[in-house]
Amino acid sequence: MLFSLTMIAVVLGLVILVQWRATTREAAADAAYPPIGELIDIDGVTVHARVQGSGPDLILIHGASGNMRDFTFDMVDQLTDRYRVILFDRPGLGWTDNLPQHAGAWNATAATPHEQATLLQKAADRLGVSNPIVLGHSYGGAVALAWGLLRPDETAALVLASGVSEPWEGDLGWQYKLTGSAFGSGIVIPLVTAFLPQGFIRASVNAIFVPQDTPDGYNDHIGTGLALRRTSMRANAQQVNTLLPEIKKMVAQYATLTMPIELVHGTADTIVPLEVHAAIATPQLPDARLTTLPGIGHMPQHVSQPEVVAAIDRAATRAGLR
Repeated sequence: MLFSLTMIAVVLGLVILVQWRATTREAAADAAYPPIGELIDIDGVTVHARVQGSGPDLILIHGASGNMRDFTFDMVDQLTDRYRVILFDRPGLGWTDNLPQHAGAWNATAATPHEQATLLQKAADRLGVSNPIVLGHSYGGAVALAWGLLRPDETAALVLASGVSEPWEGDLGWQYKLTGSAFGSGIVIPLVTAFLPQGFIRASVNAIFVPQDTPDGYNDHIGTGLALRRTSMRANAQQVNTLLPEIKKMVAQYATLTMPIELVHGTADTIVPLEVHAAIATPQLPDARLTTLPGIGHMPQHVSQPEVVAAIDRAATRAGLR
């Protein structure tokens, strides 16, 4: 009996320690990386948005585990002289709330690309956005495609930078399987939030840039601690784990996307491979042009920025905005 009580006390102590440590690190991340835009209430959901520059509207949508800081690192500065750039944090990430029907328990369903696009479109309407070019990176590419499908006559053009666009074979790796499970959500995610070393976090970010190097200062700018908050990790795992069936539904509608579409994709991208996504999607899209980047990995908006910016400019010209 005494042994059982001791074990219970130890377990409770560990649970309290993990929760305290996780809460402390989350609070530190929130304090170090506060909102850099405005917080807009959309039907009770807070959307984090930032607007810079002037000209035709250009919306930038970030990828998995990210936030708008990915684009504010240095890319936005290359665009604000000729575009009104609108950045959003996607639902559940950065400073945008998850949609209420998808928040909470480990087994909550994920916000689909269409639901995410719908929420961000409402925020864009509030900001007076009109006939935008919509750029999506990685997972954000699926949201950009959903945006175009939802508003085909009110979307000037799409730009997909290493965008997810096609079904794929196989699974996404043990990490997503684990964090998407009951055990992972309830046990592993709090442990990660509480104790994952900074060195491991930086190595994980560096792996996303392979075979290129991570730009100096990027890790500190992006606010990796925001992605490691328990709610953000759960939302991201749910979104990524349920993306494949949503992509399968979207592919059948690609023929209706008649606006100009620019795809920019690196040949060395192993996270969203060129031959699985952009190479297949381009002929399915009525007015699409593909730019391949030899030897470039998953982050062309940083390591091949001139090519991505040129794709945006081409999209604007083809859409009659310049």
